[in-house]
Amino acid sequence: MKAIIELGGRGSALSLARSQLAAAQTGGEIDYHLVFESARTLFSELTPARIDTLEHLRAHGPMTIYALAKEMNRNYSNVHGDVDKLLEHRLAEKDAENRVFVPWDSVEIHMALARVA
Repeated sequence: MKAIIELGGRGSALSLARSQLAAAQTGGEIDYHLVFESARTLFSELTPARIDTLEHLRAHGPMTIYALAKEMNRNYSNVHGDVDKLLEHRLAEKDAENRVFVPWDSVEIHMALARVA
């Protein structure tokens, strides 16, 4: 399963929920969708440091926040804040040993730019 991060208007969440319900009823695989109303909001929530943290976790597997900060050569409190935001958005999870990991096979960001007439 994958996490898909995308831009969408207010009505897009309802449309997305309908399609996920239909997929669940037919036994299809349901991807996780995270929708932001604007690119500005997306990139304020998923900063470059948070995306780097997500990539590091995906590449290196579960680890404590302390180990993550040490491996990434970053300040512990900054990494902790970034991990909290990733957990809040369900892009990362914690296991029984309190290690952080990425539960998704892949994480994709979809962003269609507006067309100029």
